[in-house]
Amino acid sequence: MILGCIAAVSCMKEKRELTYTNQESKIDQYINSNMYVNGEDGTDTLRVVYSGGANRLVLEEGTGEELKTGGTISFYYAGYTFTGNKSAANLFVTNHEETATAAGWNLTDAEYGLLTLDLGDAGLMSGLKDGLTGVKSGEHCQILFSGKYGFGKKPFGIIPANSALLFEIWVGAVSNE
Repeated sequence: MILGCIAAVSCMKEKRELTYTNQESKIDQYINSNMYVNGEDGTDTLRVVYSGGANRLVLEEGTGEELKTGGTISFYYAGYTFTGNKSAANLFVTNHEETATAAGWNLTDAEYGLLTLDLGDAGLMSGLKDGLTGVKSGEHCQILFSGKYGFGKKPFGIIPANSALLFEIWVGAVSNE
């Protein structure tokens, strides 16, 4: 009986790790297919930052100092469960009015103000914390990470357990004071 339980736990852990590996592969594919933009003079490569378990695709460069651990950031965001692409159908949270409107969200008590967050907050997902480290004021980016660096094996609201996540971020301000 005990050996059966140990085998079942081991099997569940292996399945979860395989899920994370598959998610990371889809994240890599997404980044590779979205890191090029056509400029007037040909093809430009967007910058990709790898930090811990997070991948940050910089869509628009910011200016000034980089956000450090313990600093604060004010930003707009849109959070998506990630299954290989960014889809309005997978949007689960946003404070970005244009994103909400485009997704057809009809909120009666919408709060579209900047969120200010301390990067040292212990409750912050490691994937988001790693992805935000180094952003600059004015930066527009996408931060992607597997379920391992998100909510893990527990569901969170409408987000299924072990879900890969994509956060689109519009940075308003950064402070390391």
